[in-house]
Amino acid sequence: MGLDRSEVLRVLSTLRPVETAVSRSYARRTARRPSLDYAHTPDALENVLRTIEEIRTPQQQLLVVCGCGGDRDRTKRPEMAQIAVQYASTAIFTSDNPRHESPEAILDEMVAGLDPGTRYLRIADRAEAIRTAVMLSHPGDVILVAGKGHETYQIIGDVKHHFDDR
Repeated sequence: MGLDRSEVLRVLSTLRPVETAVSRSYARRTARRPSLDYAHTPDALENVLRTIEEIRTPQQQLLVVCGCGGDRDRTKRPEMAQIAVQYASTAIFTSDNPRHESPEAILDEMVAGLDPGTRYLRIADRAEAIRTAVMLSHPGDVILVAGKGHETYQIIGDVKHHFDDR
């Protein structure tokens, strides 16, 4: 991109996410904060992970939490999982608006294309998946929670339930 890596890292280190009660709670207990992104397609997920890969240091682990929406394009599910495990030190697969599908069935389809022996976690409860990523991380690690970004709900059946990744 033509930018000096150390200058980019210096500037990025000064940025702060929007504060919420949950993010302040995570920060107090762990000094670690997830980054949120709306990446919910294979292309978007790979783009954000490539960007993170360019700026993170070799000492930083990358933990990725992602899922796939129910009643949507099933062909992207194994692609999303493959991209996550390709870039992440730890990939955690979870629910993301399951709608009328079983979250476990969606996770089954995500991991179906992974090579045997591929390491990942599957935690259907999205809040628990995010908590797990935070607890597995160390100070300075990068946590990406992908798929919902600005959305503040989880669609289960026909009902939008309040849920915020922050």
